[in-house]
Amino acid sequence: MRILLTNDDGIHAEGLASLERIARTLSDDVWVVAPEQDQSGYAHSLSISEPLRLRKIGEKHFAVRGTPTDCVIMGVKKILPGAPDLILSGVNSGANIADDVTYSGTVAGAMEGALLGVRSIALSQAYSYVGEDRVVPYETTEALAPALLKKLVAMPLPDGVLLNVNFPNCLAEEVVGTVVTSQGKLVHSLWVDERRDGRGLPYYWLRFGREPVEGKTGTDLHAMRSRLVSVTPLQLDLTAHEIRDQLTKALA
Repeated sequence: MRILLTNDDGIHAEGLASLERIARTLSDDVWVVAPEQDQSGYAHSLSISEPLRLRKIGEKHFAVRGTPTDCVIMGVKKILPGAPDLILSGVNSGANIADDVTYSGTVAGAMEGALLGVRSIALSQAYSYVGEDRVVPYETTEALAPALLKKLVAMPLPDGVLLNVNFPNCLAEEVVGTVVTSQGKLVHSLWVDERRDGRGLPYYWLRFGREPVEGKTGTDLHAMRSRLVSVTPLQLDLTAHEIRDQLTKALA
């Protein structure tokens, strides 16, 4: 089995090294094509106005000055000697659940893989802060992902479907189990934080703020809070099929 790895945290991210160790429990034919720099929040974006720069950093390891989507396309269509059997994206620093899925470069890497007809799975690890330091328990993903991936790889998937896997913020032995979930809903509050540089000129940061929400049972949010590994099947077809008839009648 040929496996292509990518992420959105960058080629030197700890989570990518963790993912490679996981992938090597499944196969020896593992390739890494990841962004040169952090591409978090770039979602399913393409670099079409600038050239892609490729740098080989080791055997079967390549960095692309571009997005996770760019990396998957370069891997499949340029770098690998043949199409991969599996694309793994991650392990992301932080959960990719609920509305965050739409912003996630990690999920986008798997999305592009699904578009190219390759079985694709995104993996993310929830974290916490100790003081001002982010503490990401990648060891939880490393302990649990190999067995889970073997099951997920063995089952058939329809065309245009990818899997979004999230691991809770706890030790592996504290994980209660694994559950198939639906995408939850967060209450987002984005605002623009204005600051001043050394010359007094303004610059701006987009900042997130979220109101507390109670994740409904069966959602990825509820799974994370219940110390469950969340497996969410996502599809590329964004059509709201349930209102097609209603729209047809309104336009008649």
